[in-house]
Amino acid sequence: MKDTIDHIAICTDNIEKSVNWYTENFSCDILYQDESWAMIEFDNVKLALVLPDQHPFHFAILKDNVEDYGEPVKHRDGSVSVYIKDRTGNNIEILRY
Repeated sequence: MKDTIDHIAICTDNIEKSVNWYTENFSCDILYQDESWAMIEFDNVKLALVLPDQHPFHFAILKDNVEDYGEPVKHRDGSVSVYIKDRTGNNIEILRY
């Protein structure tokens, strides 16, 4: 069974303006939005818009065994995750809902 990419997080300088731009230019739904980040959903993947000083740019892979990658952190939505880096320094969030 292949792993699933849950979302890709990209950095922006303004969450509200970026959410507006994406929803005006593409067919997607806003799942969550506050001043520090937003999650929008396309048909095949979610896109997180994050502020660079709040969240690292990353992509998230769903895994049941998050603890195998380090000490998980619990998020406000009840999910847990661990951030790791690949061999060239890209940020990967190992995530379980």
